[in-house]
Formats: sequence, C-alpha cells, structure tokens
Amino acid sequence: MSLYFHGNAPLKFQHQYLVTRDYIIPFIEKAKPLSRDTRVLEIGCGEGGVLLAFAEKGCHCTGMDLSESKIISGKTLLKDQPEIHLFTADIYDRKIMDEYKSSFDLIVLKDTIEHIPEQEKIMEHLPFFLKPGGMLFFAFPPWRMPFGGHQQTAVNKKAQFPWIHLLPRKTYINYLKKAGENEGTILSLTEIYDTRISINRFERIIRHLQLMVVRKRHYLINPIYRYKFRYTPREQFKIISAVPWLRDFFTTTVYYLLRPDKK
Repeated sequence: MSLYFHGNAPLKFQHQYLVTRDYIIPFIEKAKPLSRDTRVLEIGCGEGGVLLAFAEKGCHCTGMDLSESKIISGKTLLKDQPEIHLFTADIYDRKIMDEYKSSFDLIVLKDTIEHIPEQEKIMEHLPFFLKPGGMLFFAFPPWRMPFGGHQQTAVNKKAQFPWIHLLPRKTYINYLKKAGENEGTILSLTEIYDTRISINRFERIIRHLQLMVVRKRHYLINPIYRYKFRYTPREQFKIISAVPWLRDFFTTTVYYLLRPDKK
C-alpha cells in the first residue's frame, strides 16, 4: 500500500475534495438537495478539502478543528475561497454554542468520529447546531476493518500490517515499539485504539439518541481509494452488511445521513 500522501497536506486536501464532490455530495443530495441557501458545518475539517466541494455547490461553509496547524494550512490552500470560514474551536465552547445555535442545515463529520472520545456525547450535542429539518452526515472506517487502527500512517512496514491493531492494547503497544515506531506515532495510534468505533456501536448510539437513519451505505472498497490507489470503489455485499459481527472486518468505510426526530 503506497502511503506517500499521508504527510502531503495539499494532496490529502485534493483527495478529500474529490471524494466529497464525486461520492459524498451525491449521496447526501439523494435525500437533501444543496443550494446557495444551505449552511454547512464540518467538525474536524482539517485543511478544508471537504468543504471546498460544498462551496462549489454554492453552500455557505464553516469548518472547525482543534488543530491550529491544519487550520493555518487550510487557509493557505483556500486563500481564493473567502466564502469558506475555517477556525480553531471546541464544539462545546459556550461562545461557539451561543453564536451557532440552530444555524446549520447540514453538519459533516468525515473520518472524525473515530478520533473523538465520548462519541455518544458529541452525537447528542450536534443537533443543537441544526436548523429545523437539518441533518448529520458521518463517514468513518469501522474499527475492525483491515486498517481501522490507522496503522497505515506508521513509518515502518512491520507496523502497517492489516488487522494488527486488533491485538490487546498492551501487546499492540509493545509490537509498535519493537517495530521501531517513535513515541509520537505510538501515542497517535493508541489514541485511536482508545476511541475506536464499530458499525454496531455507532448504530446503538443512533438508536439510543433516537436519530433517524435517512440513508446509509457500506463500502467494501472505500471511494477515496480511487484517488489514493486507483482502486474502483465498490459497495459492500448485502449479505455481508446484514451480518453484524462480520461486516466490521470487511467494510472499509460507511456513510450515514441522520436526522434528529425532534428536528
């Protein structure tokens, strides 16, 4: 697996833009058409590649991220896109809540929820920022898929083996050390280990919070692999998607469009 793009912010930006333009937006628009009146918020926006695709549809775009360096990089990449507003913020900050209450038609978390502690807490919190009729979009790699631990970002090939992240936590950390990974990489990978999320757990949270599934799609081959590796995207086989314990191992990403019942 070629991993040259992981440290290349402009290339990652381009991949995020393309997969959003070609796959995510068409998925969303089957249920929620976008227009120049649509206000979009992305949580964990990184450099803003996802939002660029929405901006091209005429949407008003806001992106929040905890990483100041990614926001700075994003503002450079989006210097000719003044309609996209990126800033560093915590979604639980009272000032943010006061300013953006009931402000958005769509909230996007792409490859973000698996990095967040207390996932049910944030999923319960997000509808606070939605207008009536607003929706939530989630995309994430299930924990048990071959690279659900994001170990492809490791430096050493021995640490990049598929499913290696499913080892017991202590064993996994020791393995990463023996493979030659530095403390920063090990910390990053163990943080993902601790915040991991499966399809089953995500759907349990949805049911508990009474979020309505407007649309969902499971992929055997993640659409972003088209741009990273020239693989042809493929939806998951229905028979695999129907088996809860099995689908997590062979589903490389999932898309969910949700609506709060009370909205």
